[in-house]
Amino acid sequence: YTRVKQLAASAMECDILDSLEQLGYDGPLLEEKALLRAAEGGLQSPEYVDLCKWLSARLKPLCDLEESITSGPDDMDSLQLEMSGLLRELHCPCEVSGILKGTGQKTKDHLKFVLFLSSELQAAQIVRSRQVSDKQDQSPVNQELTAICETLKLPVPKGQEAAGVFSQLQNKVENLLKTLPGASVGNPVLKKSLSSEQWEKLQSINATLSSEYECRRRMLIKRLDVTIQSFGWSDRAKVKVDSMAGAYQPRRHSLRPQSSVDIAALLAAREDLCNVVKTSSGSSREKTACAVNKILMGRVPDRGGRPSEIEAPPPEMPPWQKRQDGGGGGWGGRGGGGGGRGGGAWGQGGRGGGGGWGGGGGRGGGGGGWRGGGWNQGGHSRHGDYGGHSGHGGKRGRYQY
Repeated sequence: YTRVKQLAASAMECDILDSLEQLGYDGPLLEEKALLRAAEGGLQSPEYVDLCKWLSARLKPLCDLEESITSGPDDMDSLQLEMSGLLRELHCPCEVSGILKGTGQKTKDHLKFVLFLSSELQAAQIVRSRQVSDKQDQSPVNQELTAICETLKLPVPKGQEAAGVFSQLQNKVENLLKTLPGASVGNPVLKKSLSSEQWEKLQSINATLSSEYECRRRMLIKRLDVTIQSFGWSDRAKVKVDSMAGAYQPRRHSLRPQSSVDIAALLAAREDLCNVVKTSSGSSREKTACAVNKILMGRVPDRGGRPSEIEAPPPEMPPWQKRQDGGGGGWGGRGGGGGGRGGGAWGQGGRGGGGGWGGGGGRGGGGGGWRGGGWNQGGHSRHGDYGGHSGHGGKRGRYQY
């Protein structure tokens, strides 16, 4: 148990030293032995009190504190009040009542106070840096200045005016241009100054083109993802999914659908940009030629796919037509005209159908006879009621059309 306590105390000391080094403390307590001696003395040690003053002085503007440490070991009563008030305002989880009494404080307790103050200072600095970065992100001017300074290897401006930063940038660019050989930069493509309205129109055009480019790029990236995904469908590739993902994901995350072209690219364009070199020219093919390009493909069949050459499909159903007069006949009667033993079954006549049993019925005349016509076409009937006379001109036979 004693060994565990010693290890815990040693770990606390290491944490305090690391925190002080990260916070930029350059006092005499950056060594473990010196820190332990100061912690043993507590508020009676000038080095320990100076360290607490250093931490509280940096915490006060970041956390808007009311309490601070200004007294020294020579005024112990005031020092105890200030120390306890500071820890209470910061809601220190450690017991601070012993500070006012001046009793019960050990080396470990003094180390806890220093660790608490240093941790609070680190957290306050992180919160404040995030707030400043959020404000800078909202300002496009700060973003551009930061990018320019990083390109020119200059310190990033923090809280400086834009005019002062531009003067430094101009001096740096002029010095760099002097080191370049003549005619290295070239003449700009845009040689006229534009008005504010023209700049706004130009910005609108760039936004429209960037939106279209982003849409196309997203489609290409999605096609790439689907293609790479299809490579893992085979049984041999399923066992190498992790290695494939490790090789593909870093390169995939570097692809951004957003366009990086802005108005600054137009201002930076030079006259040599207008010199368009064919991709098949000799100078261009010197570094792009490979053995695969020597394999020529023969003529391949035209697969079509042009919308202008596609014919409309045939209709799925025939067109509807109006019913015409003189259509097929209906049911015949059972009358007795021209009957033998069997009349026509179904008849189609000019104006009526053949009879059922034994002759023409209705107004149509089906020819009779022995086993009269199965499909008869009668002529013009003379009488046509139920059981009427048979018509003349009928054809007789079994299935006649």
